[in-house]
Amino acid sequence: MALTDTSPAPLAAISLAEPRDYVLLMKPRVMSLVVFTALAGLIAAPASMNPVLALVSILAIALGAGAAGVLNMWYDADIDAQMRRTRLRPIPMGRVQAHAAAAFGLVMAVMAVVTLGAASNSLAAGLLAFTIFFYAVIYTMVLKRRTPHNIVIGGAAGAFPPMIGWVAATGQFDINALLLFGIIFLWTPPHFWALALYKAGDYEKAGVPMLPVVAGPRATRRQIMLYALALAALSLVPVLTGLGGLLYALAASLLGLAFLGLSVRVWRSRAGESKTVVEAEGAALYAVRRGDKAARDLFGFSILYLFALFAVLLAEHGLGLYMAVPGVPA
Repeated sequence: MALTDTSPAPLAAISLAEPRDYVLLMKPRVMSLVVFTALAGLIAAPASMNPVLALVSILAIALGAGAAGVLNMWYDADIDAQMRRTRLRPIPMGRVQAHAAAAFGLVMAVMAVVTLGAASNSLAAGLLAFTIFFYAVIYTMVLKRRTPHNIVIGGAAGAFPPMIGWVAATGQFDINALLLFGIIFLWTPPHFWALALYKAGDYEKAGVPMLPVVAGPRATRRQIMLYALALAALSLVPVLTGLGGLLYALAASLLGLAFLGLSVRVWRSRAGESKTVVEAEGAALYAVRRGDKAARDLFGFSILYLFALFAVLLAEHGLGLYMAVPGVPA
């Protein structure tokens, strides 16, 4: 890792960090999805929890997610400086020093684990600690720069939060906690590969072996289709275990069909064939060439898909909207 001479900003532009810069280091958009899925896991779990302790537990999980994001940005600052989508982040821009970011992330990680252990139980705290380690070390430091399977294996880090919420409430694992993990685990590759298809030039320039760069866009589009099929099938299993009710069954079916439809579009498209980086500062995440629109659409919808699926679980168990599917025990 090289953290020197990577900033695109002139030295005169470097200034003292502001609170906003440290918030950006925590990847607030990613953190919000992590917190939401963890909350869904906690609420859907078959156990009651003191509301104050539940709130503290969720805040601890949020802190842990933020810590993992900070450590990821600290280690990947050299890569971020080379990619158009990430080069304006606080460390590449010189607004936050690398050593300050690392210390910030480590302190947050310790606080998060200790707080969750005090508010819930040691198993949940241990799982949170492992999740931070998995994302910051296994994924960021080991897998990301070495294998095109980085997202497949590393995706486990993003799949742990609902399981952590579940364990915080119950103190144990069960099949439904594993199902929540599995849904996000299968969702992660097509979500990120869709992005990687139309940002392949960026990843290749930074030396990150994402699947479109290593195996090519055709193989990537095929893998997206296979994962979409597996995800659509697994998302219906909570109905069979009684975790998801009638509303969830309907949502999972409709969302799954939409995800599959968009994946078919990607599979049949030429997304990723051009590695030209789109020069659009204001919309770097969603700016695409015409041939890559199918991949961009799948990436955008995949975020809505995960949010909606877990929102329905949250509504069923948190707002009393659960209605058992006929023939399936609640």
